[in-house]
Amino acid sequence: MKVQLKVTGMSCNHCISMVNKAVAQLQADAKVTVDLAQQQVDVESDLAAEDIIAALDEAGYPATEL
Repeated sequence: MKVQLKVTGMSCNHCISMVNKAVAQLQADAKVTVDLAQQQVDVESDLAAEDIIAALDEAGYPATEL
């Protein structure tokens, strides 16, 4: 399942790393694609959007589903 999210607060490679880490803690083999310019994160995994959003919020990156 692919989840598309609008994520605020991302501005650099460290942010990308933190977003990847937050999702990987939920599912190690999730495929995460981050677009800094669009402030968008796409996640291909078995995870529910709500779980991904909660993990990103906890990491300091507020997210909403597109």
